[in-house]
Amino acid sequence: MTGHTGSGHPGHRLTARLPWALLAVLVLAQICYPLTGGQTRAELTVATVVLGYLLSVGHALLTRGPRAAAALVAVATGGGFAIEALGVATGFPFGSYDYSGQLGPKLAGVPLIIPLAWTWMAWPAWLAATRLTGGGRPGRGAAPGRPAWSRRLHLPRIALATLGLTTWDLFLDPQMVAEGHWTWRDATPALPGLPGIPISNYLGWLLFAVLMMTALRPLAGSTVAATDARDRPMYALYLWTYFSSVLAHAVFLGLPASAVWGAGAMSVVAVPLAVTLLRGRRRADDGDRPRPTRVDVPA
Repeated sequence: MTGHTGSGHPGHRLTARLPWALLAVLVLAQICYPLTGGQTRAELTVATVVLGYLLSVGHALLTRGPRAAAALVAVATGGGFAIEALGVATGFPFGSYDYSGQLGPKLAGVPLIIPLAWTWMAWPAWLAATRLTGGGRPGRGAAPGRPAWSRRLHLPRIALATLGLTTWDLFLDPQMVAEGHWTWRDATPALPGLPGIPISNYLGWLLFAVLMMTALRPLAGSTVAATDARDRPMYALYLWTYFSSVLAHAVFLGLPASAVWGAGAMSVVAVPLAVTLLRGRRRADDGDRPRPTRVDVPA
């Protein structure tokens, strides 16, 4: 990977360790989720979203700087609130729905943690797409024959980041609807096995994710278009979210249909990411092995 690497400087050590520490607490909270119920589970949901938000925004700040973190907050948090408020008020683009009061205080009918959830998973989805499309590496993703606007936007990265975020909702919405955190007034037509959630919801996610991922690079600057050695906690977060969601829905939450839908759809990004990281690790290990020294024996 390209970009900055850690060193012995205390600031670099903090940059390297803090995201891993927050990720460990987040994983612990999510492991506890199936073991709780009622209001305790709702409070744990809020705590998990806050942890995820701090992890993603904090990582953006520590690795890409204030401009990137501010852009992430503006696009994902601010944009997330705006699209949710529009959705609650008009039914566009997700369909007509209402939030319960289980997720804390609301503004314009939207629980304040909802925009944080958009931000939490938008950042690892973006970084996963950047890793898969060779961000920051000469000779990849910048074909000279493409128009300048296409090279700046890097459409393959936008497409993968959009899919990486949108497909997560095949886990999120069934789980939250089952908990009663929000409900649709008209949930038809729905995907087979996923009643209570209209297909318009997923199309709305797709629309907003495209807008968000398209806006992030111009606002955040070139640092978000390159991979960085310190992005490993975000890759781990994305893969943990994928594999733990499949397990939780299939085994602990009684949601086998969303386990199947989510496992299939989110694998489009998660599986290539896992394979790419494993190959990179093997190449690094091979490079660290001492090479045999040739000894010429006199005839």
